[in-house]
Amino acid sequence: MQHTAEALITNDAIVMGMLMIMLALIFTTAASKNPRWQKFYGVIPMLLLCYFLPSLLTTFGVVDPEQSKLYYVASRYLLPASLVLLTLSIDLKEVLRLGPKALIMFLTGTFGVVVGGPIAIFLIALVSPDTVGGAGPEAVWRGMTTIAGSWIGGGANQAAMYEIFEPSDRLYSIMITVDVIIAEIWMAFLLIGVGKSKSIDRFFKADNTAIIHLQDKMHQFSKKNAKIPTTADLMAILGIGLGATGLSHFLSDHIALYIQQHAPFLERFSLTSDFFWLIVLATSFGLLMSFTRMRKLEGAGASKVGTIFIYILVATIGMKMNILKIFDNPGLFAVGAVWMMVHVVLLVVVAKSIRSPYFFLAVGSKANIGGAASAPVVAAAFHPSLAPVGVLLAVLGYALGTYGAWICAMLMQMLSTSH
Repeated sequence: MQHTAEALITNDAIVMGMLMIMLALIFTTAASKNPRWQKFYGVIPMLLLCYFLPSLLTTFGVVDPEQSKLYYVASRYLLPASLVLLTLSIDLKEVLRLGPKALIMFLTGTFGVVVGGPIAIFLIALVSPDTVGGAGPEAVWRGMTTIAGSWIGGGANQAAMYEIFEPSDRLYSIMITVDVIIAEIWMAFLLIGVGKSKSIDRFFKADNTAIIHLQDKMHQFSKKNAKIPTTADLMAILGIGLGATGLSHFLSDHIALYIQQHAPFLERFSLTSDFFWLIVLATSFGLLMSFTRMRKLEGAGASKVGTIFIYILVATIGMKMNILKIFDNPGLFAVGAVWMMVHVVLLVVVAKSIRSPYFFLAVGSKANIGGAASAPVVAAAFHPSLAPVGVLLAVLGYALGTYGAWICAMLMQMLSTSH
């Protein structure tokens, strides 16, 4: 990887403080009754700012995300805990009643990524063959396989593609930037759409009564059990969230190692990745507890604590983005943009034809493009109780990621050599 100049601040405690002040300011102004702030947040989604402001720290060289351990801590400790706490109060029967449209939109998103890469190579090669050329480790299609892994599954699938197709480190670092920036631009559009979801649903002629019914049911459950949380309640919430995370880490290490040793062929399903098992186990523990009395902790604010953890993760993801990198290799950003457009057009066409609610389009897309770190965030932007729908689809993305990315890689290689 290319080494950047020394960042201004290298102490993670200071960086964490800066991120938390940013989040506090965003949340405080978003909750303000001031009409100016209300107008501002009517146009710019709050969640978008939680990604964008931390990215400025990287863009202006204040912090170096590669040196910082904050994303690792947030994704390994806070993300699993938030999944436990957000899933704790879920009504699984109601989630299953949402029907097959969620799955159809998710698979459409996957298909869009698989065919989008080859289509992007084909179209850009017509205009600028050098942009998608290269040989050996510098062959652009090799680097693009890592984006395919990331956009169908997540980090584990991306790493798998890097190991299999061996692009050069220089190419890989550019591809990570293309991946993050194109994905975040699409995320921005999705979040702006959340505020306009009613009009979009009218355009799709969608029936979203099942989603509204689930939201209402969860809201009523929260209201019925609502109370001012005591210190004991908050300790119980943190104990359950972080305790289940600890147990998930313990088990995931052993399960991943066992599969690696006894069934290494399962690696293509991400089943040898401890992060995959960490997400699956944390979600499963949350679901199991949703059938017990622990579900009542929702009234004391379990999902609110889970949401705080998710937003800290969001800020650390935002910090990984350097907007100025777009100018390093604009041709490859054009490839990424065309690729994403194929994914988006397919989603819109299928959503319109099956009359899918916008919620399923947004979450189905992010379960592919963002995985477990983004899908629950987008789902929760509609309503906190819908976060587990995002998680369940993202887990499916991890299982399909390496397969889908491998098929995409073969198609991209064919089209690259034919030009």
